[in-house]
Amino acid sequence: MDNPARLRSGALAPPTINRSRRMERILGRDWKVALPFVLPMILIMVGLILYPFINAIILSTTSLNFITGETVNVGFRNYERLLTNSDYLLSMQNTIQFTIWSLTVKFITGLTIALILNSRLPFRNVMTGVMLLPWIVPEIVTALAWKSIYDPIFGGLNPILQGIGIIQQPLGWLSDPNMAMPSVIAVNVWKGIPFYTMLLLAGLKAIDPELLEAAEVDGANVVKRFRHITLPGMRFVILITLLLSFISTFNSFGLIFLMTGGGPGGATRVYSILAWEKGIRSLQFGPGVAIAFSVAPLMAVLIWLLARFMRADDSRATQYRKANAVDQIMGVFGRILGMALDLVFLPIELIVLGLGKLSKVLATVVQSGDDAPVFKKSDQERMSLVLRLLVLIPIMLFVLFPFYWVVITSFKTTPQIFERSSIFWPEPWTMEQYRTLIENTPFLTWFRNTLIVAITSTVISVALAALSAYALSRLKFLGAGLLTAFLLITYLLPGSMLFIPLYQTLTDLGLINTYGALIATYPTFLLPFATWVMMGYFRSIPVDLEEAAMIDGSTRLGAFWRITLPLALPGLLAVTLIAFTNAWNEFLFAFVFITSESLRTLPVGLQSLVVGDILPWGQLMSASLLMAIPVVVLYIYAQRYLVEGLTIGGVKG
Repeated sequence: MDNPARLRSGALAPPTINRSRRMERILGRDWKVALPFVLPMILIMVGLILYPFINAIILSTTSLNFITGETVNVGFRNYERLLTNSDYLLSMQNTIQFTIWSLTVKFITGLTIALILNSRLPFRNVMTGVMLLPWIVPEIVTALAWKSIYDPIFGGLNPILQGIGIIQQPLGWLSDPNMAMPSVIAVNVWKGIPFYTMLLLAGLKAIDPELLEAAEVDGANVVKRFRHITLPGMRFVILITLLLSFISTFNSFGLIFLMTGGGPGGATRVYSILAWEKGIRSLQFGPGVAIAFSVAPLMAVLIWLLARFMRADDSRATQYRKANAVDQIMGVFGRILGMALDLVFLPIELIVLGLGKLSKVLATVVQSGDDAPVFKKSDQERMSLVLRLLVLIPIMLFVLFPFYWVVITSFKTTPQIFERSSIFWPEPWTMEQYRTLIENTPFLTWFRNTLIVAITSTVISVALAALSAYALSRLKFLGAGLLTAFLLITYLLPGSMLFIPLYQTLTDLGLINTYGALIATYPTFLLPFATWVMMGYFRSIPVDLEEAAMIDGSTRLGAFWRITLPLALPGLLAVTLIAFTNAWNEFLFAFVFITSESLRTLPVGLQSLVVGDILPWGQLMSASLLMAIPVVVLYIYAQRYLVEGLTIGGVKG
């Protein structure tokens, strides 16, 4: 008779082992370990991104019957109506105008600043820090500061322009339909300068200086070196920068809404504002979602292109693969762009050549008898430095003036503001606005709400991002590549396409107008970015350290907690800082999902201080300053970790 122990070990064990091996072959070697790491992220992405997205597609084919109060299916009629809807066509025209002009000016300005900061410059680090200031300022603070500067009666822009003779009488920068769009574009440029400067400066630093030196030895002037070495060497950085900026600029909502509300007369109503008006304010969810989703094909193409460029250098093997139709089309586009750039730089090169010949003629005419050069190398370098500073200083004044305006306005008395006495300097300095703000408004309540939501959503997002990023960068399991691609898509997916379906989902769950509405939805845009950066950081840590810990008896989770996570602390601090900043500054979701004054966050609370045409500028500026201080302090304290974390994460992610 067979031994029961032998039956258990010999007859039953092999089928179990075989089944386990089959599962590993299908689901991947580490699927059991990976599941608890990635499951929370999957639940959030499916429940709060994928499901609302699919629900939105269905919702866009419905319409509310105002007679019966029932929602009826209308197929694609909502989309068809957009083609003849004057409001929609005007909003798309405004969106395209806003995007193209903003991108063009931001790119030229950002590249100019990056080129100057990449050269030898006194106090270069200080100037670089100044140029990055607009990035950390909350969107509501940016909007209120510039709205105050633009004010035709109490603002600071009209007196400056009148004082230097550019205009003869005050202008209504945001109230004139012909001037509102350029005024908003200027603010978007101010806000976007740091993004372009950081990425383009990183691209410039990656160019081999020996190539530039060799070209200079061969006789190439500064224009030729820039056109044929610098620009081609930065092509991927430029393309990624422009694509990222196009997606965010095209889908802008908060900045424009806070400054003009889409007015005057629809002059600045972009498609995202129109979608909010239809879907939330008028409760026409179907037409509202149709407006938001009308740009989905464009966003899909842009996200696909961006993913393609970001993965272009992942493997050297891609250099030898056969070019497909897309590559051929991109190649033709690249050649056309190259010819266009040649035409643009031709007159600039001719001017440089002319100036060079003129300087040689002058040097020959006034050359001294001892054949000493008229312009020594040190003199040429000094002149070059002066020219660069003459370009950079006006841009720095443009960057710094809003900060100066917020500070001085917050320390003025109310009569001083409205009587326009001593516009550019408080006389006397007073804390009146701060006392009024704290004593007569719910500012402290809004501050508390923002702190609760920002801290909670940041902790949840960063914790889940660390777990997910570790699994995606270390473990082998089925669907890892698909999850990574989905992360990139959700990171780039505009909030303007999701806020209506999320509103309906939160309403069904009973979370609307609660802390839970924001704490649940903020990870939808915080988690993908944090995971993407942390993946790059985990890949930079040697895997041998974890394997040694597991040989000594540690579990995979133990090795992650005791070995990998402490080594990834700079990256963890970087994503925590950025996640907290984004949660602290967020306006769209807080504006749509919260209606109770006692639950408002700071961005929505500050916006509510404006009642009709009554703008308490002193309180608004003091509130803006108090809101910006926590973020500024965090960035000053953790800037070293931010740079290190984003550099490694950005390169490896």
